[in-house]
Amino acid sequence: MARKSSGTDQLVSAREVLKTAKTAAELRAAQAVLFPLELGISIERTAKVIGRSVRWTCSQRTRYGRIARGEEKAPRTKRELRNRAIATLEQEAQILSEILVGSAQGRVVVVPPLKEKIEERLDKPVALSTIYRMLARHGWRKLAPDTAHPQGKARCAKIGKN
Repeated sequence: MARKSSGTDQLVSAREVLKTAKTAAELRAAQAVLFPLELGISIERTAKVIGRSVRWTCSQRTRYGRIARGEEKAPRTKRELRNRAIATLEQEAQILSEILVGSAQGRVVVVPPLKEKIEERLDKPVALSTIYRMLARHGWRKLAPDTAHPQGKARCAKIGKN
């Protein structure tokens, strides 16, 4: 006879995670806790239902309990890692808002002078590609003017027509 599943103290938090899960991993972790406790099914059956191995299901239940008790930190998302970041996201937003004041009124943003200003604020050299990625992270996009006037002479196709 199998022993009863433990972890009733984690039911409330697991139900909340089940409702607000944004990734499949979060959903499966909550299911690994809830199914044996609420439905009374075995770990083997739970593993089959959520599509993982019995070992993964057991370790996920144990890990979920450690996180709930505060013994272990919850896994961070890829965006939270930012291992080689030159500044936090808040600092980047503040720097860009201070430097790009004129661009809100429709002025053109030129990146090389912007690079120099950001380097002054951070007191360290920054690659040009880093500036482009920073702008993209904060919702800026590259727009370039068209090379010909819309009412001008029609462009010739590359097939060879003149």
